Amino acid sequence: MIETLVWTALVLAVAGVYLSWTAGRLDRLHTRMDAARAALDAQLVRRASVVLEVATSGALDPASSIVLYEAAHAARQADEEHREVAESELSQALRAVFADAAQVEELKAAPGGEAAAEDLAAAVRRVPMARRFHNDAVRAARALRRHRKVRWFRLAGHAPFPLAFEMDDEPPADLADRP
Repeated sequence: MIETLVWTALVLAVAGVYLSWTAGRLDRLHTRMDAARAALDAQLVRRASVVLEVATSGALDPASSIVLYEAAHAARQADEEHREVAESELSQALRAVFADAAQVEELKAAPGGEAAAEDLAAAVRRVPMARRFHNDAVRAARALRRHRKVRWFRLAGHAPFPLAFEMDDEPPADLADRP
């Protein structure tokens, strides 16, 4: 009788330690996901800010400046549920404006344009990396949250189910190729 109680207590203790370890792992994944989301948000804001600077610099023709300005402004002002679409539209506007290598050269030829082109190239290259890191963290958290033990014992608490950030983040070819 006592031996059965000892074995039962031992099994319950091991199960408790395992569930506690799993809950801690899930918490770390959520923290990693939140940090990756903050980094993604920072890169998206940085990209929009650089695009706004380029659009208002006078280095581009007026039509291109207006297209970039409106897309960047919409991306910065978008609420959370429309942000993916607004950021995708900014990516499309960048590809449309800088589809021709001559437009990149025109930007570089303007006063301060070389630095602006470098900043813009860096900003458009960092967004896909930040999005990839965020979506990888979301994928890992989702995989763990799908396990039965996490669902049955409600180890995720009241945290919302993680959502990936899906957007068109393909940079303009002539800007992405810049060192």
